[in-house]
Amino acid sequence: MEKDKKKTLTISTNLKKKIDTTAISSGNKKSYSVEKKKNFRSKQINRPSNFNDLNLNKSQNNKKNFARKFVEQQATKDFIKKDNKPAGKSKLKLKGPVDKRDFKLTVSRALNVEEIEIKQRSLASVKRARLKEKKSKPDGDEKKEFKKVIRDVKIPEQITIQELSNRMAEKSSEIIKFLFNMKVVATINHNIDKDTAEYIVKEFGHKPILEEKPSIQKDKAQKKLAGEVKQRPPVVTIMGHVDHGKTSLLDALRDTNVVSGEYGGITQHIGAYQVKANNEKLITFIDTPGHAAFTEMRARGSKITDIVVLVVAADDGIKPQTIEAIKHAKAAKVPIIVAINKCDLPEKKISKIKNEMMQFELIAEDLSGDTLFVEVSALKKMNLDKLKESILLQSEILDLQASYSDSAKGVVIESKIDKGKGPVSTILINNGKLKKGDYFFCGDTWGKIRAMINHEGKMVNEALPSMPVEILGMNNSAYAGAEFVVTKNEDEAKEMAEFKKTNIAKNKLLVKDKTTLFESDKKKDELNIVLKSDVQGSSEALKMAINKMEHGEVETKIILSDIGMINETDVSLAKASNALLIGFNVKPNREAKKLAEEQKIEIKYFNIIYEALDYIEKSLSGLLEPDVKETLLGSAEIQKIFKVSNAGKIAGSKVLSGEIKSKSRARIIRDGVVVYSGEILSIFREKNQVKEVGAGLECGISIKDFIDFKEKDVIESYLSEEIQRTI
Repeated sequence: MEKDKKKTLTISTNLKKKIDTTAISSGNKKSYSVEKKKNFRSKQINRPSNFNDLNLNKSQNNKKNFARKFVEQQATKDFIKKDNKPAGKSKLKLKGPVDKRDFKLTVSRALNVEEIEIKQRSLASVKRARLKEKKSKPDGDEKKEFKKVIRDVKIPEQITIQELSNRMAEKSSEIIKFLFNMKVVATINHNIDKDTAEYIVKEFGHKPILEEKPSIQKDKAQKKLAGEVKQRPPVVTIMGHVDHGKTSLLDALRDTNVVSGEYGGITQHIGAYQVKANNEKLITFIDTPGHAAFTEMRARGSKITDIVVLVVAADDGIKPQTIEAIKHAKAAKVPIIVAINKCDLPEKKISKIKNEMMQFELIAEDLSGDTLFVEVSALKKMNLDKLKESILLQSEILDLQASYSDSAKGVVIESKIDKGKGPVSTILINNGKLKKGDYFFCGDTWGKIRAMINHEGKMVNEALPSMPVEILGMNNSAYAGAEFVVTKNEDEAKEMAEFKKTNIAKNKLLVKDKTTLFESDKKKDELNIVLKSDVQGSSEALKMAINKMEHGEVETKIILSDIGMINETDVSLAKASNALLIGFNVKPNREAKKLAEEQKIEIKYFNIIYEALDYIEKSLSGLLEPDVKETLLGSAEIQKIFKVSNAGKIAGSKVLSGEIKSKSRARIIRDGVVVYSGEILSIFREKNQVKEVGAGLECGISIKDFIDFKEKDVIESYLSEEIQRTI
């Protein structure tokens, strides 16, 4: 029955077509099919298991081979036709140059058409494509795998760039680059404020968290006046130009003589006193220095005051410190009362002063203004009561109030170190009641009130608003202008002092970089200074005045600026740093004095600020290279050279102009070029040694350490003089 079956060849490709081969091989009734193989490399076709057992004759084999070739040819034609169809319909595309062999479809090709496309591409191109794919993957994978961690970054009042980068886990170079793009040049050690740090943290995708200040710091801003609130005495600051009579006026108001206690007759400290008016009302006066060096002290005085009394001398008028005092008062938005002093003098210029004051918007009442002008005389004690009344009238308008039961708050006016008492600070109470035994912090210091002394030198147990007192019990000297706050206990006082100390330390770390790429590499000569003063205000004033001494070639460098007695450490520091040791209103102790004598260190003492500044200025000028002034005496031309046994080579010369002097400076000029500069050792005239030879005469000249004379050389005799420069 098998003989009756038709032979069919089925090709499993995209060419889904059956070809009938009955007409071609009618004699062979055996049917078999070709199955698709996955491995195109194998060229063997799956045949029936009894294929080799078939007993086929030669003619039958030929017919079979012919049928197979015919099927392959027909399949190839159909394959080519399909490939020429429009794009999108054919799944098979052949690339590269057209070749007949490429289009010949074998059984193996027909069984696995997908392998044709792979075979058209070279192995190298496949490798390149895969390598390219691998290279492109990591970046994308990283972005997916490593997501940016958003951190909570704590930000203090100030922070270095290095510390900020550590807290954000970001590269410090990226932060510096970010700041540079904002036109800010910085290094990892630079400090930035909290606002800048907060902005940077946000820009880098993190969450900024501002560090909380100690609890007392927050309560301070929120707390309002509570308890027993009533009128307080006005705080009046006396300001004006030096020698216009500020302290003399205050002495007249107090019936004291402070001026006699000040060196040079000028105030060099801030003094605070209370004076009673006729109606028994108290007025607190603060006396500020008028010298130009005490600018900061005057500025501080204007900030802690309610009213400014501007003292102007009637015979002198408006001066630089007068204008400066007006600016300080206006900046602090404090009302001004003008006290025209020395009105008892016949050369007074009251009208002129009032007219000049108008340019500063200080218009007298008699000129349709609102500024109080009082004509006084400190020497004759004239119109002092009128001045007090004007102050009290102004204070009523201001309606000054304070709590008399809250914890005390105030400000440091002056600070010093007393040999017997230790650190002592003058405090002006702004609000509340200060009691003996209270714990407090004051800037970066803290302590417990051991004793309080009022302006009369008496011990008191409590201090009320607008009252100046000296306090004892600090662990260290407080800086002038520091805020004074009473705390609940010792721990709170220590916490706040430590917080302030940290902030001050960070501020000191701010680097002031003066050098740029375009500046000269030449280093300036430095004058090192170790400065000790009696009070904080004087130390501050001296330091500021010294720092203002500028010059292109030299500069000052303050190694130490402190208050208190000169000790052994100060002497050793001055020795090690080759510095000037200056004491202002202070003396050395016994040990320091002995060490200074042994180390040959000179200690300079001053009581008047401008004398100290003059000394420092002269010392700084000594570092400057002196100017050299030359005076030409004469010139001579070498005619012949002689050799003398005792004197060496002698230049026989003729004096062309002026005179040649022995022991004067000389230079040898050859062909217009100076070949040597030295000193004329001796001059010979007719075998005799002379001191000088005039024009037109001949002589022999010997030069110290020079014998290379040549004829026609010119010898110039001159004098050199050094002139010391000043800054």
